[in-house]
Amino acid sequence: MIFRQLFDSVSGTYSYLLASRAGGEALILDPVLEKADRYCQLLRELDLRLVKAVDTHLHADHVTGLGELRDRTQCITIMGEQSKADVVSMRVSDGDKVTIEGLCLDVMYTPGHTDDSYSYLMGDRVFTGDTLLIRGTGRTDFQNGSSRAQYESIFNRLLKLPDETLVFPAHDYKGDTVSTIGEERRYNPRLQVRSVDEYIELMANLKLPNPKMMDVAVPANMHVGLHQEELAKQGLALCARDAIASLGRPDILLVDLRETSERAKHGTISGALHAPYPGIAESLKPGGMLREVAAATGRRVVFFCAFGERSAMAVTAAKNAGLANTAHIEGGLDAWKKIGGPVVHE
Repeated sequence: MIFRQLFDSVSGTYSYLLASRAGGEALILDPVLEKADRYCQLLRELDLRLVKAVDTHLHADHVTGLGELRDRTQCITIMGEQSKADVVSMRVSDGDKVTIEGLCLDVMYTPGHTDDSYSYLMGDRVFTGDTLLIRGTGRTDFQNGSSRAQYESIFNRLLKLPDETLVFPAHDYKGDTVSTIGEERRYNPRLQVRSVDEYIELMANLKLPNPKMMDVAVPANMHVGLHQEELAKQGLALCARDAIASLGRPDILLVDLRETSERAKHGTISGALHAPYPGIAESLKPGGMLREVAAATGRRVVFFCAFGERSAMAVTAAKNAGLANTAHIEGGLDAWKKIGGPVVHE
């Protein structure tokens, strides 16, 4: 396995690059905007293709690199379903799995620092975001934080993992790089409490100043999504209502870009062809499945995904590949379902 822990000294943020092999798919956790050049350089050096970028929560102390990496690599951006950030093209919930070639991360909802805080468990290690830090815990006094919820997340979820589980947090300010669940249980001063009430009292008396970047980072991190209205202006988008009205038309080919797990959980549109987004480039090449189907049938390819991010990127990719007769459903299946569009479960 390829594993790199990367550090941003300005915000004290750790980002993590994961892959199963050289030449394969890669995933990055908690990227920082200012480090995007470094991430892309490392991807080239290690011969990796970034397919997924994940934020453990909406950060308040730095601007996320999710949008920049999406624009540079066309990767899928991932956050928890509670997140208010518009950059997200895939939203996960507790018990889901985030997969790339050869690797699988189990999704754990661990609120408390914020209401959209998640941890990701991968074999012998857990990426805890700001929920559990090395000899500390994330503050709980803004962004719908809750000391009670954090206590539950730590004591009833994370500390239930085996003692030898490696702990990789999203931040550290003292120079520590890794810990274990067992170490934190024994030596983390904030975990030496006898009850949830004692923990709540401890967290209420920290009296920490707000992060220096908070007023800039939080609004910026909420609004870095693709501007889908630009595709609409170019006639390359269908609003959900028009898409529903076109259902069953013989001149349109609906293409579902979501992963199999998303389709199983949320359903799909009847008659849609399944072509997961990570393989879109191959599918659009001469001889590729989508290109051949479009050429053979003359149908207009209409992409859709969960929220319209992946499908917007697919329209651009198709245009660049010389396949002009495409569009996407603006807002994705989320918009489709909100106005009563029919879905089927396969």
